[in-house]
Amino acid sequence: MSAELAVVYAALILEDDNIEITADKLQTLVSAAGVEVEPIWFSLYAKALAGQDLKALLMNVGAPGAGPAVAGGAAAGGAADAAPAEEEKKEEEKEESDDDMGFGKMNGLFD
Repeated sequence: MSAELAVVYAALILEDDNIEITADKLQTLVSAAGVEVEPIWFSLYAKALAGQDLKALLMNVGAPGAGPAVAGGAAAGGAADAAPAEEEKKEEEKEESDDDMGFGKMNGLFD
């Protein structure tokens, strides 16, 4: 098991038990599992997860509209959702066909 994965599992265990995620608690759990991890990882993960709601993050993984940027657009009445769809259509129309780029005609390449 990788060191990072062990720390993530420890964080999930702490979150599941509604225990605050700290570097010391992460280190205790990982050490109890018998996995060797450099001490820097515990403080990095503890700082990164401070104030985060892991349960909400896990429940929204892969859900449509997940993420802060998309959520803001959805709150605006869905107007932001229509803009990317129109933009994609314009890009598809702008794509040049093979004939436009000279590939449709062999131009003597294989004569």
